[in-house]
Amino acid sequence: MAQRRFQGVINVDIRDSVPHWGPFEPPKAPEGAPNVVYIVLDDVGFSALQSYGGPIPTPNIDRIVGQGVRYTQWHTTALCSPTRSCLLTGRNHTRNSMACITEAAIGFPNASGVIPPENGQIQEILAARGWNTYMVGKWHLCPEAEMNLASTRRNWPTGRGFERFYGFLGAETNQWYPDLVYDGHPVDQPRSPEEGYHLTEDITDKALTFIKDAKVIAPEKPFFLYYAPGACHAPHHVPREWADRFRGQFDMGYEAIREQTLARQKQLGIVPPDTELPPINPIGTPEARTGPGGQPFPALDYTRPWDSLSKQEQRLFSRMAEVYAGFLAHADHQIGRLLDYLEETDQRDNTLLIVVSDNGASGEGGPNGSVNENKVANGVPDDLEENLALIDELGGPKTYNHYPNGWAMAFNTPFKMWKRYEFNGGTSDPCIISWPAGTTARGEIRSQYHHAVDLVPTILDVLGVEAPDVLKGHVQSSMDGVSMRYSLDEASAPTVRRTQFYSMLGSRGIWHDGWKAITNHPTLSGWSNFNDDEWELYHVDVDRSELHNLADQHPEKVRELVNLWYAEAGANGAFPLDDRSALEIMITPRPVLSPPRDRYVYFPDSADVPESQAVNVRNRSYTIGALVDIPAPGAQGVLFAHGSPFGGHALYVKDDRLHYIYNFVGMAEQEIVATADVPTGTNLILSASFDKEGEDPPGVAVGVLSLWHDNAKVGEGRIKTQPGKFMIAGEGLCVGRDSGAGVTGDYPGELPWRFTGGTITRVAVDVSGESYIDLEREAAAMLMRE
Repeated sequence: MAQRRFQGVINVDIRDSVPHWGPFEPPKAPEGAPNVVYIVLDDVGFSALQSYGGPIPTPNIDRIVGQGVRYTQWHTTALCSPTRSCLLTGRNHTRNSMACITEAAIGFPNASGVIPPENGQIQEILAARGWNTYMVGKWHLCPEAEMNLASTRRNWPTGRGFERFYGFLGAETNQWYPDLVYDGHPVDQPRSPEEGYHLTEDITDKALTFIKDAKVIAPEKPFFLYYAPGACHAPHHVPREWADRFRGQFDMGYEAIREQTLARQKQLGIVPPDTELPPINPIGTPEARTGPGGQPFPALDYTRPWDSLSKQEQRLFSRMAEVYAGFLAHADHQIGRLLDYLEETDQRDNTLLIVVSDNGASGEGGPNGSVNENKVANGVPDDLEENLALIDELGGPKTYNHYPNGWAMAFNTPFKMWKRYEFNGGTSDPCIISWPAGTTARGEIRSQYHHAVDLVPTILDVLGVEAPDVLKGHVQSSMDGVSMRYSLDEASAPTVRRTQFYSMLGSRGIWHDGWKAITNHPTLSGWSNFNDDEWELYHVDVDRSELHNLADQHPEKVRELVNLWYAEAGANGAFPLDDRSALEIMITPRPVLSPPRDRYVYFPDSADVPESQAVNVRNRSYTIGALVDIPAPGAQGVLFAHGSPFGGHALYVKDDRLHYIYNFVGMAEQEIVATADVPTGTNLILSASFDKEGEDPPGVAVGVLSLWHDNAKVGEGRIKTQPGKFMIAGEGLCVGRDSGAGVTGDYPGELPWRFTGGTITRVAVDVSGESYIDLEREAAAMLMRE
């Protein structure tokens, strides 16, 4: 947008001068410009929604469908951050430096977790043209090193063009106890789950508040709302009554659900009438396939046939699907609240509404599902008996649950595989567009081939806004996307997209003029040897489920498409490829604001410290020491806490005794309790010290945890520590309280279990490996100096 020049007259005396306000006024959108509501669902596969033939009624999304069009060949990158970067920039994910999620950045131009400023985002463009810009929910476009209060906010939503933000910065969060950020600072949730709290309801409240706050002042000013609920990413958290609405509806199993769904899809015209279902293990099994060096096939990607399950397992797996369905239905209800507001205020017709999912349904639950998804990131297998014991808690605050991957296959019907894979099961997703004031299509289906990069050009086309050459002082790069507006009212118009390349976690694909070449390389397998990958060939114009591999019949087409993939990958900066295991990727060293040190000091009444920037106690000896004043017996509460019920550790006082708990991936609360009462006095040091003795298995440190009152040992016991992070995202380190879901249910008092009856000066965590006695002497000397 060109800089407006002052065109008034300036003389010595204001009486002889003529003002001109043009350069100083804020930008104004064109009169009658539409609002935009951009709804981005999470891990909702192609066929979960009833409008796509799925088993889950979503009546409010159906309201949008009824006033618009559904696309049946719209695609994503197969993963969260990469797709979201495309949805906001119109550029391919590797050009956005988002080859994987931000928490898995690897320090290369294709995967730094930082979207370059030359790839301007839609909200930045619209804010500069007079739209209010709001975001609620999941961001996931900020590197871990910047998800804290000491960092720049350049990559927070408010740093990338959103005027208001309420949500979470990372990959996922606990829906009952979320890690909330309000504009530019973390905040506590307004109430507890017992008081009726749920994140999707909370962000919907804020979305409506943001809109109303501006509309009462400037009712004619349009807005852009990016509404990104955590649904339906794990953990699948939802009030029990929503899950219970689906009781018994999945008892027939995921294979039967696939068949029922495909029949409905054919009836609706979602897929060609001769579409067939691929097998439930389409790329191999641990027994039948190994890597080029004998590496095992990823156990995570094996689906258990329904008839091989015991009755108890079938009951458990069915309940997991019921919870997921309730989660999606609950989110749909909140979308309905947005629609109700737009209709009640006569804004619905001139609002461009877009509903998409960021990738296919998720297979991270593995063959058996999980009550604690954090186990995957720690390389810890799920225990089926443990899962069964918690069946009645699924969806509630006591679980961090995910369904088994058979349901991912069902909710991606009729496709192969799921999120992470470049088969259609990972990339082909719902896309619904509705603009009643500007289009005539109502409830129609569109089969043009499109991609997430195409939505930014579509929005700009509808709004009549040209992409700027320069944005915030940065010359802008070209967009990869093309506008889809031509297809809104022309069902038979040929697609204007010719080519789309794909690359994710070792899985690679290329689509060109109705044909697709794809590797069957397992993701997160560590197999490497990419030059030895087998490329399969599908004519996806007619074979949407990628069932009939035509590579042997058309070797020349395979060569053509493989060469095209390398050309596109080079043009999009897609290298290096990374197929390492989830644990290897998650524990890759990444930037921190301050270099690692031997001693970290934390204070009460400060914001939570994100795990990526907190002291790292994984697989090493450590000492936690709290400097406190306790004037009289009766002190209680949390001294130090990091993590959640699904992995973490805490030092606290209860019943006048010092307690330490290490919660190993939510599987075992390893508790050490002091044998003597906490002393009273000033400058007391209450400590827990872990001495690592070895590893069993590799990466899991084992040793002795000792409790100390100053230099007196008052308890000890053996513990093991988990190899990976306490949480994939969220649950920071706290002093004097435990925010969110507590590490243990053993704390005295009530949320947030603040330390009372004394004063915490600071808490120090030492990871130098020195003995506790040496550290205690050093602390005593320091106190004398003070």
